[in-house]
Amino acid sequence: MAAVVMGAKTLSTNGKITLCVFAVATVLWVTTKIDDTFVALSAGLALVISGVLPVETFFGTLGEPTVWLLICAFVIAAGVSASGLAARATAFLVSRAKSVRQLVHFTTAALVVSAFAVPATSGRAALAVPVFLALAKVLAERRRVVVALALVFPVVILLSAVASLIGAGAHLITVELLAQATGERIGFARWLLLGLPLAVVSSHLAAEIVLLAVTRRADRKEPVRVMAEEVGEATGARVTGPLDGRQRRAAVLLAVMVALWCAEPLHGVSPAVVALVGAVVTASPMTGTVPMNRALGTVPWSMLMFMAATMAMGTAMTTTGAASWLASGLFGVKVTDWQFMAAVIGVSTLAHLLLQSRSARSSVLVPLVISAAGALGVSPAAAAFASTAAAGFCHTLPASAKPVALFHKIEEVPTYSSRHLLGLSMVLAPLTAGLVLLFALTLWPLLGLPY
Repeated sequence: MAAVVMGAKTLSTNGKITLCVFAVATVLWVTTKIDDTFVALSAGLALVISGVLPVETFFGTLGEPTVWLLICAFVIAAGVSASGLAARATAFLVSRAKSVRQLVHFTTAALVVSAFAVPATSGRAALAVPVFLALAKVLAERRRVVVALALVFPVVILLSAVASLIGAGAHLITVELLAQATGERIGFARWLLLGLPLAVVSSHLAAEIVLLAVTRRADRKEPVRVMAEEVGEATGARVTGPLDGRQRRAAVLLAVMVALWCAEPLHGVSPAVVALVGAVVTASPMTGTVPMNRALGTVPWSMLMFMAATMAMGTAMTTTGAASWLASGLFGVKVTDWQFMAAVIGVSTLAHLLLQSRSARSSVLVPLVISAAGALGVSPAAAAFASTAAAGFCHTLPASAKPVALFHKIEEVPTYSSRHLLGLSMVLAPLTAGLVLLFALTLWPLLGLPY
C-alpha cells in the first residue's frame, strides 16, 4: 500500500485502516438507522481484527475508571430518585414561583442542580417528564406557557450537562482521550470549576430566550401558583413535611459524594472508587435506598458499550497518527489562537446536524482537536474542553438529542413543533457558541485553563 503524504507527515498503514474504519462508522452513524452501539462495536472489532488495536486495549476500555464512575453514578442516582429527594427539591423550588418568569428560572435552577445527582442527559430527561406533566396540568389553560416549559426542560438539560463531569458520557470520553494523548487529566473538581459557570449562564440565558420567544407579555404578567403536592402526586414522591429516613440518607450520601469528588486533589482517591463506595452504600440493606438489582437495571448498558467502543476508536486515531495527519489537513492554514478556538467551537456546535450522538461527536472531534491544538501551539486541554462544551448545543431538530425527542413526543399536553426548534436554534446556536468562546478566551484562563 502506497504511503499517503501530506506536507511532511506520512500516514502509516495502521493509520489508513483507522481512517477508513472511522469514515465508514461516521457515514453509518449519519446516513443510516443502524443502532449506534452496533456500529461502534463493529468498528472496534474491525480495528482489532486488522491488528490496529490490541485486544487488551479494546476490551480494557470497559474497565476504565471513567466507565465505572458512570455505572456507580447511575446506581447512586437510582437511590436518590427512589427516595423522592430529587422530586422534593424540584417541588420546593417551583412551588415558590409567583410568576411565569420565576417558574421558568426556578425550574432551570433545579435542572442545573440535577446534573450532579443524575448522570447523562437522557436519564435526567426521563426523570423530569413527570415534573413537566405536573406543571402542564396546573397550567392547562395557558398553552403558550406550557409549550415554553416543554422547550425549557430539554434545552436546559442539554446546556447544563457541562456543569458536571458525569453530566454526559461525552465528557468522560474527552477526559480519557486527553489523558491518553497528553497525560493531562481534567478531574471532577476542575471540570466543576470550569463548567458550572457556563452551565448557569447559558441555561438561564436560554430559558429567558425561550420565554420571550414563545410567550406574550400578557402570559408573563398573569401570576402562577404551583402547589408542591401537585408535583408530589405526579412523581409519586413525598415532597412535603420533614425529610423521611430514606431522603435524609440520600441527601447526606449525595453531599458526601460531591464533596469527596471535589476534594480529590487533597485525598488522592479516584472518583471511581469514591463512586463505588457510594453505590455500595446506596444499595446496602441497612443504609441504602434501593436494592442493587433494581439500581443496576437503570444503568444504560448500551450507552456504556457505545462509550467504551468509541473511546477505543479514539485511542486508535491518536496512537496510529491518523488524528494528527487528518488534523494537519483540516487545520493546515496558520491561524491565531483565538481563531482556532472559534473554529473548533463553531464546528462542535454544528456537528449535531450530522452526528446525533454526543459521545460519537466527541470520539470523532476530540482526537482531531487535540492533535491540531498541539501542532498550532494551543492548549489541547482548553481546545478539547471548549469542543465538548460547545457540543452541548443540539436542539435544532427533534432527533438531534434524546431529551429533545422525548419532550417532543409527549402527547398528553401541548408541546413544541419542529418549527419552534428551528426558530429557537437560529438564535441559540450563535449565542451559545459565542458564550463558549467568551468563556474560553476570558474566564477559563483565569480559572487555570489558558488557551
